[in-house]
Order: sequence, then C-alpha cells, then structure tokens
Amino acid sequence: MSGILTGKRILVSGVLTDRSIAFHAARTAQLEGAEVVLTGFGRLSLIERTAALLPKPAPVLELDVTDAGQLEGLAERLREHVDGLDGVVHSIAFGPRSVFDFLGAPWEDVAGAVHVSAYSYKSLALACLPLLRRGAGIVGLTFDARVTWPHYDWMGVAKAALESANRYLARDLAERGIRCNLVAAGPLTSVAARSIPGFGDLAGVWDHRAPLPWDPADAEPAGRSVAALLSDFFPQTTGEIVHVDGGVHMTGA
Repeated sequence: MSGILTGKRILVSGVLTDRSIAFHAARTAQLEGAEVVLTGFGRLSLIERTAALLPKPAPVLELDVTDAGQLEGLAERLREHVDGLDGVVHSIAFGPRSVFDFLGAPWEDVAGAVHVSAYSYKSLALACLPLLRRGAGIVGLTFDARVTWPHYDWMGVAKAALESANRYLARDLAERGIRCNLVAAGPLTSVAARSIPGFGDLAGVWDHRAPLPWDPADAEPAGRSVAALLSDFFPQTTGEIVHVDGGVHMTGA
C-alpha cells in the first residue's frame, strides 16, 4: 500500500460483515494510513466482531440515520475518538421486501426505503459537517440507477434518488471544499443482497455482459475505489459516479 490516506480520519457507516463494501473500504483506509471509526444500526455485537477482523482496532458507534436525536449527537460522540473528519463513507440502504414489487409496494414502505437509502446521505453529511475539514470527501454506494434491473424495483428508484442527492449535496458543500461522489458497484453476495428476491437473476446479467471478469464474492475492488475517492488524488472531482462493475455500465447487448 502507498499510504494515500496517511493521517486522515474516516467515518465508515454500514459495516456488518467482512463481505461488505463498507468493510473493505474501512480495511483499505486503514492499510493506507487512515484512522477509522465505524457506525452501525442494530446487531452491534456482530459489527464489533467484524470490526475485530480489521487490521487495526476501530471504535463502533450506534447510529440510526432516521433518528434525529442520534444524528444531532453524532459529532459530539465522534469527538470522543477523533478531533475532526477527512472523509465519510455512506454505505446504508434498506427496504422491506414489498419494495421489490414495483406495482404492489405501498407508499409507506417506499417512503421508508427512500428515507434510509437516499435522504440519509444528506442527513449523515450534515451530522458530520461540524467535524469535516476543507478538502474532505464524502463517498456513497449506489447500484447503477440509470436503467431498470430485474427485481430491484423501488430500490432502484431509491438509488436514483441517492444519485440525484449526491449531485445536489456536491453543489451545496462545494463552497466548504467538500467533495461528494458515489461508487456504483456490480452485484455482490452481501447480507443486503440476500434480501433481494431473484438476486440470482440480477447477478446473472454479469455472466454474459461484463467485459472484465466479475466475482460477486469479492467486494475489495469496490472498497479500494471508495478509499481512492477519499484521498487527495481526486481534489477536483465531485458529483461523480465511479462504476466498479467490470464494465457492464457501458456494455450493450
């Protein structure tokens, strides 16, 4: 490793198991010299066990991104571990099973999916803003929302909202020198993937359309891309979506 994050302090949300992009983003950040703090919601004992697999210890804070009180107190809780932030990773998405039925999903379930998967991107950024230094980077995770995907349905709409929110957040935080970008990864066999009905059909698209070999069990390439966007190697890149999908995003039939 080259140390591209040496001395930086990074908050990584959404680590659950060591198969997640968030885990590999945190791992790469540590290997590149960063100090990492994790946040998670529920199943904190599992998150702490996963954190123990990182190269260095990382504190774990509980955070429900739909809870205004927890968001309001986040900066103060973070100050117990770091005196500032140079980067934030938003790896948070959720939708009840009904949202994978586009015609049948009720608004209440769709609204919850949009809140957790898209609106929370802005919420987390604002909660961390008191600690974010000039030149900091915010990186979120999406699944290419320009097109429809088998079975993805309202989660695809929520990701489209996230991608639009990224552009507006990049615009509004630019005067503070804060960059906001997304990584669009291909399908990965994470805990979140198991909640998608027909995930195998979706992932099967990569079998015949990916120009580069795609391993759905390997989240490290996406995690490394997150770390790269947090570094100073992209000082003038904001509002962007970097595709880490083996090239499927640019491939036709």
